[in-house]
Amino acid sequence: MAEPHPDRAAPALDVTPDVTAAMEALLLGEEPTLTRVEVAERAGVPLDVAVVLWHQLGFPHRTDEDVAFGESDIEALRLTADLVRIGVLSPESQAALVRTWGRSYARLAEWQTTLLAGLAVEGGDPAGGLTRLAGDVLPRVEALQSYVWRRHLASAAQHLLEDAGALTTSEARMSVCFIDIVGYTTQSRSLDGAELVQWVDRFEQDTTALVVDHGGQVIKTIGDEVLFTVAEPAAAVAIAVELTARGADDADPFPAVRAGVAHGAVVRRLGDVFGSTVNAASRLTSAARPGTVLVDAGVHEALAGDDEDARAESSPWRWRRVRRVSAKGFTNLEAWRVKPPRDDD
Repeated sequence: MAEPHPDRAAPALDVTPDVTAAMEALLLGEEPTLTRVEVAERAGVPLDVAVVLWHQLGFPHRTDEDVAFGESDIEALRLTADLVRIGVLSPESQAALVRTWGRSYARLAEWQTTLLAGLAVEGGDPAGGLTRLAGDVLPRVEALQSYVWRRHLASAAQHLLEDAGALTTSEARMSVCFIDIVGYTTQSRSLDGAELVQWVDRFEQDTTALVVDHGGQVIKTIGDEVLFTVAEPAAAVAIAVELTARGADDADPFPAVRAGVAHGAVVRRLGDVFGSTVNAASRLTSAARPGTVLVDAGVHEALAGDDEDARAESSPWRWRRVRRVSAKGFTNLEAWRVKPPRDDD
């Protein structure tokens, strides 16, 4: 669906307090009848603990007198207390995990509501249309989200069981790659809102598809940049080389990109990755020229070994050492430019 043009005024929604209350009751499955004090007491959770959890989830601030909660909030607090009691949510991980939940669902909810509002505006009764759409769409979206979540659980469990070390430590050896759009700022100024969204969506969609096909995982997208990880450096290089080649093809709508790949120890936490290997990949990306791929010593050693030029016909790529990259936190960051064998130097 095309996004609304940012310069085009959105139709005003005639939203009355009654419509707002009806929408809230529809989405939550009940009308609010309780204060936060009552919820905490009935859940058997200290009020200060409940308030901290709600803050970490990103929920709006409520006073002790606000009637803004229902039975579902009691059950949620009880479930949280159960997870803490059985050790799933430790005091050290609880805050970070809850914050991650809150941020992820807040972004998802905002996007989904925007889509529903866009459909509702097309009818003659925007506020009523939004309510009817939510009632018709919500169960389907909820079921689909549960399915996607369980599929990702199964995939994550498989990766975890295949990597025995991951069961005892949050650190693993893997390849990290950043794919960065070249000239994003200039291009974004020449496109309207809908065109920019479509352009970035194509970049993210094509990149994600290629990463998944090579057994990798997209960690996050940051506007004009995608961060992904994959176990084998060969797969990371293959992805980066293919995407930069596509970006250099004038007949391909995929944007021009540059990439940086590093291989080494990575700390995994709540779906994100940290550590010097991630920092090295980021610095290499910043130093790479448009349409090129820079890799660190870990990638070069794993794929080229002692063959500095790697010119043998059996080698899948060619390597050219570049000047050490100046990067904060690194004394000297060694770097190689990697090219497919058919390219000329």
